[in-house]
Amino acid sequence: MAKIEIKAPAKLNIGLNIISKRADGYHNIETIFYPISIFDNILFEKSESDSFSCSHPALVHHGNNLIIKAKVILEEEFKTKFPLKIVLEKNIPIGAGMGGGSSDAASALHSINVLYNLNLSKDQLNHFALRLGSDVPFFLDPRPSFASGRGEILSVLGFTIDVPILIVNPRIHISTKWAFDNIKPKIPDRHLNHIFQQEIDFAKLQGFITNDFEEVVFNKYPQIAQIKTDMLSRGALFSLLTGSGSTVFGIFDNETKALEAESHFRQKYFTYLQTNK
Repeated sequence: MAKIEIKAPAKLNIGLNIISKRADGYHNIETIFYPISIFDNILFEKSESDSFSCSHPALVHHGNNLIIKAKVILEEEFKTKFPLKIVLEKNIPIGAGMGGGSSDAASALHSINVLYNLNLSKDQLNHFALRLGSDVPFFLDPRPSFASGRGEILSVLGFTIDVPILIVNPRIHISTKWAFDNIKPKIPDRHLNHIFQQEIDFAKLQGFITNDFEEVVFNKYPQIAQIKTDMLSRGALFSLLTGSGSTVFGIFDNETKALEAESHFRQKYFTYLQTNK
């Protein structure tokens, strides 16, 4: 095999509790990861020399590009080079709490493993993924999952959301480090691990499922708080910030309401409507 083309999905956090600061500097969390159908398209092709191109100019020469970091980690581990032509079509907003960089990193680990016949096991890939980011292991097998620990302890949940999901991103880049530096960890009033093992009524979950980053992010960026307010006033059964922001999503009970809300938001913001058709 000489090349692999991958669709790297985004994710939503349906609830996010920041429980405690760890000795290693990370945080213990619990969340529901839910993959959605916004994808970065990535080509990995074996080559005689390295090249990287991207539709988003900010990522072309960025030292924090997780695709390149994933490649470097494997090269250091195997003490050899894995020359690749990499072409990234970036569709997932950056700094949006949707895991785009982490998803791209997981795609790189998988692709290099296959293209260069490294025969890394799932556990080994998970080890490298966690070195790149706390949610990278999820993207090695992106299915709806309850996540704990740093986000790497995953339990697959057997549910799908079969009603429209509207994603709204105000094109504000929020640093994950800034968000964690300003969060106050706490034991949650309600744990998330049992909620999605039964029939889901999103109308009853508004206010019951929360994201601990909302207070910090909404205080600094009131326009993001306004998106959530508008989402609910326009008929969403449930709305929440995802990750550390800046994206807000809304779950609607019918497509007509979702389309009307999307029409309102897209005049000013990036929007995406997943209808599951």
